[in-house]
Amino acid sequence: MAKEKVVLAYSGGLDTTAIIPWLKENYGYDVICCCVDCGQEEELDGLEERARLSGASKLYIEDITDDFAENYIMPCVMADAVYEDKYLLGTSMARPGIAKKLVEVARKENAVAICHGATGKGNDQIRFELSIKALAPDIKIIAPWRDDKWTLQSRQDEIDYAKAHGINLPFSVDQSYSRDRNLWHISHEGLELEDPSNEPDYDHLLVLSSTPQKAPDQGEFVTMTFEEGVPTSINGKKMKVADIIRELNRLGGKHGIGIIDIVENRVVGMKSRGVYETPGGTILCEAHKQLEELTLDRDTMDFKKDVANRMAQLVYEGKWYTPTMEGLIAFTKTVQKPVTGEVRFELYKGNIIKAGTTSPYSLYNESLASFTTGDLYDHHDAQGFITLFGLPMKVRAMKMREVKENEKSNNQ
Repeated sequence: MAKEKVVLAYSGGLDTTAIIPWLKENYGYDVICCCVDCGQEEELDGLEERARLSGASKLYIEDITDDFAENYIMPCVMADAVYEDKYLLGTSMARPGIAKKLVEVARKENAVAICHGATGKGNDQIRFELSIKALAPDIKIIAPWRDDKWTLQSRQDEIDYAKAHGINLPFSVDQSYSRDRNLWHISHEGLELEDPSNEPDYDHLLVLSSTPQKAPDQGEFVTMTFEEGVPTSINGKKMKVADIIRELNRLGGKHGIGIIDIVENRVVGMKSRGVYETPGGTILCEAHKQLEELTLDRDTMDFKKDVANRMAQLVYEGKWYTPTMEGLIAFTKTVQKPVTGEVRFELYKGNIIKAGTTSPYSLYNESLASFTTGDLYDHHDAQGFITLFGLPMKVRAMKMREVKENEKSNNQ
């Protein structure tokens, strides 16, 4: 009789590699590994051999980089969604796309379960599991770090466990930071970052970027074009979204853009400290906002602030596949129709400096905005507007004066 199958979200790291023999030993499953490529680049090297030597019967490497860029990153960029004013949601945005691919592979393999290696203290367990529940409520979810059968409590425990099962791994106990990388960003946690009083060791830590202090002394001008909120070219060269982000990562990393050191509030109730490198994402978000300033009206921009905050919360909490998220994305796409044009800026030592914005849908009217009286605006019109706009304040002030005069009269 054939064994039941489990699909393991496989990164090739120590945790998920040790999980392969653990699943076979404790559940008797046939383990199907699935590594979902969101732009990790060199981190995918050698995975197939490692998975096979660790006991997996099959490895899928599924490239969703373009899907990630176009259908997960861009809705958040267009909404200006940022968690707690700083975090550009690099890990959060990727999880629903990864979960969707895990479900597709599980269906293809007729697997009864999906397993992930997220710990019981982090956000990723929530993001993976809510997405799987929304897409495949019938599939069992296995989370080893919350399983009573999981007795491995340290990196050394995992290394020893693998060796006991004939698996020699190229990992050490003192391995560097805990990192998550994809097309959009790379996050860093652990080591000196666990104490918020410590300054990050940027010389040891950074992967994509130079610090602003070590960036070139000469700034660099960049021109981007957008169509309906979506970037279409850099410096005159048309590219797909994923390639635009790659090029912006190169430019931003060179000039020290997008290095963020934050203490954030996790969904599970604790605070965590991390450093995020999001060079290309920081540039793209700023360029997009620069164009929105020119093309969106006041009420739309004001309402978008609420949409941005709500969407950031939903993404951070793993609630991508919900009616609320679907509605927010629909609204965002609708109001992006006039966000078309060209943005120019200079990158210089961690700064993105405006250098001009144009759009055929620009709402900026020089005749209206200048100090010179034009045909569209009569200065005298402001008098009636101010009278009506300030009427509630005037009425209140009159009432307060009346009350005080009555009190004064009664006290005499």
